[in-house]
Amino acid sequence: MRPFVFVNVAMSADGKISTRERRQVRISGSGDFSRVDRIKAESDAIMVGIGTVLADNPSLTVKSPELRAERVAAGRDEHPIRVVVDSRGRTPVDADILHKGTGKRIVAVSGAAPRERAETLGEHAVVVVAGDETVDLVALLEELYRQGVRRLMVEGGGTLIWALFEQRLVDELQTFIGNIVIGGKDAPTPADGAGFLREADFARLRIIETIRLDDGLLVRWSVEKQ
Repeated sequence: MRPFVFVNVAMSADGKISTRERRQVRISGSGDFSRVDRIKAESDAIMVGIGTVLADNPSLTVKSPELRAERVAAGRDEHPIRVVVDSRGRTPVDADILHKGTGKRIVAVSGAAPRERAETLGEHAVVVVAGDETVDLVALLEELYRQGVRRLMVEGGGTLIWALFEQRLVDELQTFIGNIVIGGKDAPTPADGAGFLREADFARLRIIETIRLDDGLLVRWSVEKQ
Protein backbone atom coordinates (compact mmCIF):
# COMPACT_ATOMS: atom_id res chain seq x y z
CA MET A 1 0.00 0.00 0.00
CA ARG A 2 1.19 3.52 -0.78
CA PRO A 3 -0.25 7.04 -0.67
CA PHE A 4 -1.98 8.78 -3.56
CA VAL A 5 0.93 10.70 -5.13
CA PHE A 6 0.45 13.94 -7.02
CA VAL A 7 3.16 16.13 -8.47
CA ASN A 8 2.73 19.90 -8.54
CA VAL A 9 4.99 22.02 -10.74
CA ALA A 10 5.11 25.48 -12.29
CA MET A 11 6.90 25.76 -15.62
CA SER A 12 7.45 28.31 -18.35
CA ALA A 13 5.66 28.13 -21.69
CA ASP A 14 8.74 26.33 -23.06
CA GLY A 15 8.76 23.74 -20.30
CA LYS A 16 11.47 25.05 -17.95
CA ILE A 17 11.22 25.30 -14.17
CA SER A 18 14.31 27.51 -13.70
CA THR A 19 17.24 29.05 -15.55
CA ARG A 20 20.31 27.06 -16.57
CA GLU A 21 21.96 28.45 -13.41
CA ARG A 22 19.09 26.79 -11.50
CA ARG A 23 18.17 30.15 -10.01
CA GLN A 24 14.71 30.34 -8.50
CA VAL A 25 12.37 32.37 -10.70
CA ARG A 26 8.76 33.50 -10.32
CA ILE A 27 6.61 31.72 -12.88
CA SER A 28 3.10 31.96 -11.41
CA GLY A 29 1.20 34.69 -9.61
CA SER A 30 -0.88 35.22 -6.49
CA GLY A 31 -3.76 33.08 -7.71
CA ASP A 32 -1.54 30.07 -8.16
CA PHE A 33 0.26 30.72 -4.87
CA SER A 34 -3.12 30.53 -3.11
CA ARG A 35 -3.98 27.34 -4.97
CA VAL A 36 -0.68 25.73 -3.98
CA ASP A 37 -1.18 26.73 -0.35
CA ARG A 38 -4.62 25.09 -0.42
CA ILE A 39 -3.38 21.79 -1.88
CA LYS A 40 -0.54 21.78 0.65
CA ALA A 41 -3.08 22.13 3.45
CA GLU A 42 -5.11 19.28 1.98
CA SER A 43 -2.10 16.94 1.89
CA ASP A 44 -0.83 14.63 4.60
CA ALA A 45 2.79 15.12 3.55
CA ILE A 46 4.89 17.13 1.10
CA MET A 47 8.02 15.62 -0.43
CA VAL A 48 11.04 17.14 -2.18
CA GLY A 49 14.46 15.92 -3.24
CA ILE A 50 17.73 17.06 -1.75
CA GLY A 51 18.53 19.16 -4.82
CA THR A 52 15.50 21.33 -4.14
CA VAL A 53 16.49 21.74 -0.50
CA LEU A 54 20.03 22.80 -1.43
CA ALA A 55 18.94 25.14 -4.24
CA ASP A 56 15.81 26.77 -2.80
CA ASN A 57 15.83 26.07 0.96
CA PRO A 58 12.02 25.68 1.10
CA SER A 59 10.08 25.43 4.35
CA LEU A 60 7.06 23.68 2.74
CA THR A 61 4.79 25.21 5.36
CA VAL A 62 1.17 26.26 4.90
CA LYS A 63 1.22 30.05 4.72
CA SER A 64 -2.46 30.91 5.29
CA PRO A 65 -3.48 31.21 8.98
CA GLU A 66 -7.02 30.21 7.97
CA LEU A 67 -5.84 27.00 6.30
CA ARG A 68 -3.62 26.17 9.27
CA ALA A 69 -6.59 26.72 11.59
CA GLU A 70 -8.71 24.39 9.43
CA ARG A 71 -6.09 21.67 9.79
CA VAL A 72 -5.95 22.09 13.57
CA ALA A 73 -9.75 22.07 13.82
CA ALA A 74 -9.70 18.75 11.97
CA GLY A 75 -7.29 17.32 14.55
CA ARG A 76 -4.20 17.58 12.36
CA ASP A 77 -0.89 19.39 12.76
CA GLU A 78 -0.71 22.94 11.39
CA HIS A 79 1.56 21.75 8.59
CA PRO A 80 1.80 18.50 6.64
CA ILE A 81 4.70 16.14 7.29
CA ARG A 82 7.71 17.40 5.36
CA VAL A 83 9.77 14.71 3.63
CA VAL A 84 13.23 15.01 2.06
CA VAL A 85 14.60 12.30 -0.24
CA ASP A 86 18.32 12.54 0.52
CA SER A 87 20.31 9.41 -0.32
CA ARG A 88 23.60 10.65 1.15
CA GLY A 89 22.30 12.65 4.10
CA ARG A 90 23.34 16.04 2.72
CA THR A 91 20.45 18.05 4.18
CA PRO A 92 21.95 21.04 6.06
CA VAL A 93 21.08 20.93 9.76
CA ASP A 94 19.98 24.58 9.56
CA ALA A 95 17.70 24.04 6.54
CA ASP A 96 14.33 25.79 6.82
CA ILE A 97 12.51 22.52 6.18
CA LEU A 98 13.85 21.20 9.50
CA HIS A 99 13.04 24.28 11.59
CA LYS A 100 10.25 26.48 10.21
CA GLY A 101 6.79 25.66 11.40
CA THR A 102 5.62 22.97 13.78
CA GLY A 103 5.07 19.35 12.87
CA LYS A 104 6.88 16.23 11.80
CA ARG A 105 9.83 15.98 9.43
CA ILE A 106 11.19 12.88 7.73
CA VAL A 107 14.55 12.60 6.00
CA ALA A 108 14.84 9.48 3.85
CA VAL A 109 18.41 8.28 3.34
CA SER A 110 20.03 5.19 1.85
CA GLY A 111 22.43 2.78 3.50
CA ALA A 112 25.25 4.73 1.82
CA ALA A 113 24.64 7.83 3.96
CA PRO A 114 27.40 8.36 6.54
CA ARG A 115 26.21 7.21 9.95
CA GLU A 116 27.23 10.46 11.63
CA ARG A 117 25.16 12.47 9.15
CA ALA A 118 22.11 10.29 9.78
CA GLU A 119 22.58 10.65 13.52
CA THR A 120 22.89 14.43 13.28
CA LEU A 121 19.78 14.71 11.10
CA GLY A 122 18.01 12.46 13.58
CA GLU A 123 18.18 15.29 16.11
CA HIS A 124 15.81 17.32 13.93
CA ALA A 125 13.79 14.76 11.97
CA VAL A 126 12.77 11.13 11.78
CA VAL A 127 15.41 9.41 9.64
CA VAL A 128 14.14 6.57 7.47
CA VAL A 129 16.70 4.29 5.84
CA ALA A 130 15.43 2.80 2.57
CA GLY A 131 17.65 1.30 -0.11
CA ASP A 132 21.36 0.61 -0.38
CA GLU A 133 22.94 3.27 -2.63
CA THR A 134 19.91 5.44 -3.37
CA VAL A 135 16.58 5.84 -1.60
CA ASP A 136 14.18 3.03 -2.49
CA LEU A 137 11.10 5.07 -3.36
CA VAL A 138 8.70 2.12 -3.24
CA ALA A 139 9.86 1.23 0.26
CA LEU A 140 9.70 4.88 1.33
CA LEU A 141 6.12 5.30 0.10
CA GLU A 142 5.11 2.11 1.88
CA GLU A 143 6.66 3.46 5.09
CA LEU A 144 4.87 6.79 4.68
CA TYR A 145 1.60 4.91 4.27
CA ARG A 146 2.31 3.02 7.49
CA GLN A 147 2.82 6.39 9.17
CA GLY A 148 -0.62 7.56 8.12
CA VAL A 149 0.17 9.41 4.88
CA ARG A 150 -2.66 8.90 2.40
CA ARG A 151 -2.19 11.95 0.17
CA LEU A 152 1.38 12.90 -0.77
CA MET A 153 2.28 16.10 -2.63
CA VAL A 154 5.59 16.19 -4.52
CA GLU A 155 7.09 19.63 -5.14
CA GLY A 156 10.31 18.73 -6.97
CA GLY A 157 12.84 18.65 -8.20
CA GLY A 158 13.18 17.19 -11.64
CA THR A 159 15.35 14.24 -10.62
CA LEU A 160 12.88 13.03 -7.99
CA ILE A 161 9.88 13.61 -10.24
CA TRP A 162 11.51 11.66 -13.06
CA ALA A 163 12.31 8.76 -10.72
CA LEU A 164 8.70 8.64 -9.53
CA PHE A 165 7.40 8.59 -13.10
CA GLU A 166 9.96 5.98 -14.12
CA GLN A 167 8.80 3.69 -11.32
CA ARG A 168 5.09 4.32 -12.09
CA LEU A 169 4.47 5.89 -8.69
CA VAL A 170 2.66 9.08 -9.80
CA ASP A 171 -1.14 9.24 -9.84
CA GLU A 172 -1.70 12.86 -10.85
CA LEU A 173 0.27 15.76 -12.33
CA GLN A 174 -0.74 19.37 -11.73
CA THR A 175 1.08 21.80 -14.00
CA PHE A 176 0.87 25.58 -13.98
CA ILE A 177 2.15 26.88 -17.33
CA GLY A 178 3.35 30.47 -17.05
CA ASN A 179 3.42 33.16 -19.72
CA ILE A 180 7.21 33.36 -20.00
CA VAL A 181 9.94 31.71 -22.07
CA ILE A 182 13.17 30.87 -20.22
CA GLY A 183 15.05 28.83 -22.82
CA GLY A 184 18.37 27.06 -22.49
CA LYS A 185 19.14 23.46 -23.36
CA ASP A 186 20.62 22.97 -19.88
CA ALA A 187 17.76 24.61 -17.98
CA PRO A 188 15.93 22.12 -15.73
CA THR A 189 12.54 20.69 -16.68
CA PRO A 190 9.81 19.19 -14.49
CA ALA A 191 11.14 15.66 -15.11
CA ASP A 192 14.89 15.48 -15.60
CA GLY A 193 16.93 12.31 -15.16
CA ALA A 194 17.68 9.79 -17.89
CA GLY A 195 14.32 10.01 -19.63
CA PHE A 196 12.42 7.30 -21.46
CA LEU A 197 13.84 6.05 -24.78
CA ARG A 198 10.99 3.91 -26.10
CA GLU A 199 7.53 5.29 -26.80
CA ALA A 200 6.06 2.19 -25.21
CA ASP A 201 7.58 3.30 -21.90
CA PHE A 202 6.32 6.90 -21.96
CA ALA A 203 4.10 7.95 -19.07
CA ARG A 204 0.67 8.60 -20.59
CA LEU A 205 -1.60 11.30 -19.18
CA ARG A 206 -5.29 12.14 -19.40
CA ILE A 207 -6.57 15.69 -18.85
CA ILE A 208 -8.79 16.07 -15.80
CA GLU A 209 -9.35 19.81 -16.18
CA THR A 210 -7.84 23.03 -17.49
CA ILE A 211 -8.22 26.38 -15.73
CA ARG A 212 -7.07 29.83 -16.82
CA LEU A 213 -5.24 31.21 -13.79
CA ASP A 214 -3.28 34.45 -13.36
CA ASP A 215 -1.66 34.99 -16.77
CA GLY A 216 -1.19 31.29 -17.41
CA LEU A 217 -2.93 27.95 -17.53
CA LEU A 218 -3.35 25.22 -14.92
CA VAL A 219 -3.65 21.70 -16.30
CA ARG A 220 -4.49 18.72 -14.11
CA TRP A 221 -3.65 15.32 -15.54
CA SER A 222 -4.27 11.81 -14.28
CA VAL A 223 -1.56 9.25 -15.02
CA GLU A 224 -2.77 6.23 -16.95
CA LYS A 225 -1.82 2.93 -15.37
CA GLN A 226 0.28 0.59 -17.52
